[in-house]
Amino acid sequence: MPVTCPHTQSSPYSRHEPEKHPLHQVLAAHLETFLERTRTSAHQLPGHVEEELRAYLKGGILAHGFVRFRCEDCGESRAVAFSCKRRGWCPSCMGRRMVDTAARLVDEVLPQVPVRQFVLSLPFEIRYRLAYDGKLISGLLAVCLRVVTAWYVRQARGQGYRGARCGSVTFVQRFGSSINLNPHFHVLFLDGVYVPAAEGGAPVFVAAPPLADEDVQKLVETASQRIVRLLQRRGLLDDSLVDDLSESEPLQAALSAASVQGQFATGERAGQRVRRRLSASAAAVRSAPLCSAARGFSMPAATRIAADDRPGLERLIRYATRPPLAAGRLQIIDDEQLTFRLKTPWSDGTTHLLLSPLELLEKLAALVPPPRLNLIRYQGVLAPNASVRQQIVPSPAVADEINLEPGAEVTPQVRAQRRTWAALLSRIFDLDGTLCPNCFALTAAPPCGSSRRLPTRFRYGTT
Repeated sequence: MPVTCPHTQSSPYSRHEPEKHPLHQVLAAHLETFLERTRTSAHQLPGHVEEELRAYLKGGILAHGFVRFRCEDCGESRAVAFSCKRRGWCPSCMGRRMVDTAARLVDEVLPQVPVRQFVLSLPFEIRYRLAYDGKLISGLLAVCLRVVTAWYVRQARGQGYRGARCGSVTFVQRFGSSINLNPHFHVLFLDGVYVPAAEGGAPVFVAAPPLADEDVQKLVETASQRIVRLLQRRGLLDDSLVDDLSESEPLQAALSAASVQGQFATGERAGQRVRRRLSASAAAVRSAPLCSAARGFSMPAATRIAADDRPGLERLIRYATRPPLAAGRLQIIDDEQLTFRLKTPWSDGTTHLLLSPLELLEKLAALVPPPRLNLIRYQGVLAPNASVRQQIVPSPAVADEINLEPGAEVTPQVRAQRRTWAALLSRIFDLDGTLCPNCFALTAAPPCGSSRRLPTRFRYGTT
């Protein structure tokens, strides 16, 4: 059977041109108008929100800074523009962070054991406060983790194991499918427990029995009861309680509250809901297996990744860390109207949202997370200071995967570095961003077994 030459499976890199995308065009044309309109209110947008909006217009644009790379063989050079490096909604930067996080967790954090995803959705009444209250996020998440951890420990105790310990990674996702503000949790639990080994050896993993619908129902009932008690103790269900965000940043508070409810807070349509476009009526949607709801809380838990399905695990992590919007779903109809295509039609047949440019900017402003709010959290045996963590996590990545020179030592400091764009492009698209276009054209498809040299790689040059 003939073997395909691996050199034919890659393509040369072409520059990303954000200025041609509808999202960039909308911000470039309407950002100053939106900011001027917000300044007419009693208070303007918080500094970090305005900075995020402005930074997006500079990301990927050569005029705002770039690095030049040069091929040492043929002299070909390439300019790579700086990104905006934000974490609110930029499709490019958050896409890079999504791929990098998934690769790092699969290669260096999550052991090769089954993983189950629990998604905790919360009632509308508390979503607004979760959008900015980091302490409340930690409190609600701790309740949810204790409930699920207790179930795993009980299953292990029923099998005769003592000293069982669980591990999980939580992704705090702040948006819904309609680019609305919807804080909720994606929790990846190791689907089992680690128990102490005899004679002080490494902990041994014991898989949990299959999860049943009755188990999920009990979990969501227990979690909802405890979360409600937590909210009552903190006085957060009292309407007379002073809202810290509305006191310090009233405009941002209004944008967040309106986004949670699918409404607008500014402009001619203030207080009205987002307009929709309907298609033929969609079929009724039934509840998925292993999914229950109580008091406005829901907890789907049907997604389980087998121990040997590492590509599937990486796809699941990318889903949990994806950007709020993909640039390809936004289209410009005219100067006053945009359409945003939903990933899946809603039960009432809605397929697109109809927005004005300023309404889109209002939604984007509400999605920007507050500074110093951690969106990825590690618990149990996967926590950074867990005593058994080094015995459980995978061994260090190979040098090629983290872009080291051959023979270089892999140290913890080196492992903490992020992968380069070129490594991530190669991992996702089989596209090598380090190939010189000229040399690549000469050596892209050599015959198998050919002695011709590999394509020349770019070297870092001057700015």
